[in-house]
Amino acid sequence: MKSGFSAEDEIFREEVRDFVRTRLPLELRNKVVAGEHLTKEEYLRWHRLLFERGWIAPSWPRAFGGCEWSAVRQHIFEEECGLAGAPGIMPFGIRMVAPVIMKFGSAAQQQRFLPRILSGEDWWCQGYSEPGAGSDLASLRTRAERRGDHYLVNGQKTWTTLAHYADWIFCLVRTAREGRPQEGISFLLIDMRSPGVTVRPIIMLDGGHEVNEVWLENVEVPVANLVGEENKGWTYAKYLLGHERTGNAGTGFCRRWLGELKALARRQSGSDGRPLADDWRFRDRIARLEIDLMALEVMNLRVLKLVEERHAPGPEASLLKIMGSELQQALTELTMRALGHDGARAPQAVTGRYFNFRKASIYAGSNEIQRNIIARHILGF
Repeated sequence: MKSGFSAEDEIFREEVRDFVRTRLPLELRNKVVAGEHLTKEEYLRWHRLLFERGWIAPSWPRAFGGCEWSAVRQHIFEEECGLAGAPGIMPFGIRMVAPVIMKFGSAAQQQRFLPRILSGEDWWCQGYSEPGAGSDLASLRTRAERRGDHYLVNGQKTWTTLAHYADWIFCLVRTAREGRPQEGISFLLIDMRSPGVTVRPIIMLDGGHEVNEVWLENVEVPVANLVGEENKGWTYAKYLLGHERTGNAGTGFCRRWLGELKALARRQSGSDGRPLADDWRFRDRIARLEIDLMALEVMNLRVLKLVEERHAPGPEASLLKIMGSELQQALTELTMRALGHDGARAPQAVTGRYFNFRKASIYAGSNEIQRNIIARHILGF
């Protein structure tokens, strides 16, 4: 895989590797590798280090303060950070709402929000899913009624990742009921400190607090916080989801997990008392995962290149999302199988990862939905 990179790309790889080795705080790395939940300040600590280096926004245009890296350099950066155990860059601001503001937002919105996303001053969360609207997002019921120079917003969002850390939420809201359901949706930027916003935790199976319910009760939102045109939010939502899916590959941390699985197989005994690594059937399963990871790395490069050329993700991002999420689940499942009965006493890094990544095939649009997109837009069915 790496033999296809140019000499300049390999120099860049060494630059990234050296930066991560010397600047990533050891205690942060250890928490990431151990599968422990990070605090807001711990996420922001790494964010600020990357911001100071000028590397916080790999795909952003330079005009907005980004790196404007090539697809290859974005891939190298993500791979090296994942391999090293660096915290992920929170996607909600950098990868999700920022591209929407750049393409569809007003100049005033760009000047107001983008610098604060870059610096980490504003933490964003995503207000898409509702109790009755997940994969069928067009069924959302949160409504926004125009009242002069503001909207009055009422409704509920759920599974809102890290909303308890957020300063702002980008929300899909219903502003009209006529016509097709998709035609009455708008895209609003809402200050989480507004009166009427309530965040209620959803505690996960491992005891962690990662997701939330967000209640909106008579929340006043300035009309100036409407992105683009009223009732055109479905277009912006699909654009955002395309960018979200291009960030779902996770090739770097998958490569690290694969290394951990191989090490586990060398020390964990099977039913015959020999190391699992000596069992050709188990080695075959690891080999298949490694081949899938190599294919995912190639696909990731291709999709990033297409985004670079088009300046917008296409339906190929759905392929990447399916491949990435299924590989992540397969890696965590095989690791638990390798542990066998010892899995009940396994550390958080293993069990927490296994449980948490059950969601990977659902978020950013379930894999069933992604297959429908591929069938319609790529295969022409």
